[in-house]
Amino acid sequence: MLDNMESILRDQCGLVRDRPVIVGVSGGPDSLCLMEAIRQAGYSLVVAHFNHRLRAESDSEATMVEQTAARLMTASIVDGGDVRGYAAEHGMSLEEAARHMRYTFLFEQARRLNAQAVAVGHTADDQVETVLMHFLRGAGLTGLKGMSMRTILPAFDTHIPIVRPLLDIWREETVIYCAANSLRPNYDPSNDSLNFTRNRVRNLLIPTLETYNPRFREAVWRSTQSLKADHALLRETLDTAWKECVTEISPAVITFDADLLKAHSAGFQRNLMRRAVEALRPGQEVTFAMLERAARFINHSSATRTDLAAGLSLFREGGGFYLSTPGADLTFDKWPQMPDESDAIPVSIPGSLELSGGWRFSSEMWRLTALAYEQAEHNADNFQVWLDAEQLPRPLELRMRSAGDRYKPLGMDGHSQKVSDFLVNEKMPRRVRDRWPLLCSGETVVWIPGYRPAHLYRLTPATRDVAYFSLTRPPDKPSG
Repeated sequence: MLDNMESILRDQCGLVRDRPVIVGVSGGPDSLCLMEAIRQAGYSLVVAHFNHRLRAESDSEATMVEQTAARLMTASIVDGGDVRGYAAEHGMSLEEAARHMRYTFLFEQARRLNAQAVAVGHTADDQVETVLMHFLRGAGLTGLKGMSMRTILPAFDTHIPIVRPLLDIWREETVIYCAANSLRPNYDPSNDSLNFTRNRVRNLLIPTLETYNPRFREAVWRSTQSLKADHALLRETLDTAWKECVTEISPAVITFDADLLKAHSAGFQRNLMRRAVEALRPGQEVTFAMLERAARFINHSSATRTDLAAGLSLFREGGGFYLSTPGADLTFDKWPQMPDESDAIPVSIPGSLELSGGWRFSSEMWRLTALAYEQAEHNADNFQVWLDAEQLPRPLELRMRSAGDRYKPLGMDGHSQKVSDFLVNEKMPRRVRDRWPLLCSGETVVWIPGYRPAHLYRLTPATRDVAYFSLTRPPDKPSG
């Protein structure tokens, strides 16, 4: 076992001998085995024990870990906390609270001591139990592949990895190893309590399944090895899809190009959403039900918004899908907006105006009517328009919409429509309607940039002078 452990620590866990490793030691056989195997392999380590203070024996177990480390001339750190109080305060189960406080402690020590990793004693049995728990909750490939020997837990640290060198070793082997090395593990009676999900899986579900296949644990463990390879292949493909579909990332919002996202299969969409959820909510459990709800919304829903877990919302707006945290400050850069609380701004021809978010409004005269006709006929950019200059009312201005504004859009043969109804029908995002710039002359709406001009001011065979108007988007922000 020791020879194999050396290669695991070096090759699969990526550890080096000249930097310390924080080893989480509870005092049970798994963690004591891990501690001793790392020590015998010649790695620098610091034993770290977190006292959950949930049982009468907790203090004596903490003392035992400290004494064992001292006997082996290994540095140790012992601390503890009120897990019950933390669970009640944050609405967590005891399992969740204990894990969160324990890992927070371990990574704090790792940062303080400039450790290269946090090592924990998860075994092959833990792997099987974890996979079954994920399966029962409805996990996809990411959950069913189980834990990895080296991974980053962003909820606790974005750089220091957690390593699990014992993932290929069964719990019985750690007991034997401890006996062979004169280590006396503690027995935690809470491992028998059926109040915890993991214990029910361990003590009830797995023994039942072993009546169908006596080697059930080994079968599940082999499946995780196969799924890990499949997941690595999927990850490479997802990396490419992520770069294509994601147009903007901030701490509170991840933006997807709607057309590119919808072009992918539902399976890809679920995996892209998983990555986005994990980016905004590190450590958040991502269930299949959550991801399926997101995929249905992307592909089939006529709604503009759906709520996911942990306060996250997925909504569509214009050409994008947005996954956002509560109260996220969404930018307006993608849309033209009048300056804050601005009055009407006079428009001269030619001329240029600066709007919010880097947008620019420009105007000029075109004397070549034939060229204007050709450009207008083939124009695919609704933020530019060619109009009959002689028919335009004066003076022109840019302003925000007003209550009661009406509009005679091109294509409706001069029939009028409320501007508010037009914007709703065109599915303009609600949050950008109030400050959307309108080209007007008093109460007369000449053009709604991004949409159609008014019917009366269109180019006709009688047009002699052409006025050209455009809104220019701000330049894209450099990536990275």
